[in-house]
Formats: sequence, C-alpha cells, structure tokens
Amino acid sequence: MSHFNPGSDFKSALDSSPEANTEDEKTEEDVPRPDNYLWLTIISCFCPAYPINIVALVFSVMSLHSYNDGDVEGARRLGRNAKWVAVASIIIGLLIIGVTCAVHFSKR
Repeated sequence: MSHFNPGSDFKSALDSSPEANTEDEKTEEDVPRPDNYLWLTIISCFCPAYPINIVALVFSVMSLHSYNDGDVEGARRLGRNAKWVAVASIIIGLLIIGVTCAVHFSKR
C-alpha cells in the first residue's frame, strides 16, 4: 500500500476550494427582515375606515408570517401592500372625520 503524505500543497488546495469558503454566502439569518408596517396599520385602525384598515392589518400580519416561513420577497410585497392600504385608510378616515365635522358644525 502506498502511503500518502499530505503536504502544505494539499492543505492550501482544500482551503481555497469553494466548499471551504463559506464566508461570502448569505444565509437566511443574514437577510434583513423587510418592513411589515405593523405600527402603521395599528394606528390606521383608529381611523373610521374600518373595512380598509382591517385589510391593512391582515396584509401586515401576512407579511410577518411570510418572512417567518422563509419567503422574503413575499414578505416584502405584502409589507408594501400593507403600507399603501394603511395610508389609504388614514386618508379616507381623515376625510370622513373632516366631512362629519363640516356637516355637524354647518348646521344651525
């Protein structure tokens, strides 16, 4: 039987192999969590546009669950949807408050 004497050439070849170099690879833990805008959707729930702000809250929670399941792109998309629906809910709620105040204070 032949005896293989591993030298420094063998060790340097193994160190430079792609399998040994794992420092550059991104894992799921390295990917930052996309915004789910939960704080914005909770604030929008205080506006009087109830069906719309509940949809925003559902999108936000779905974004959080998508990220926990490993779907980062889906979480980003659902978070963006939650943000725009919450903004629309706040705007519609402020319009409802404004119209209600205008009608209430314009009566004699």
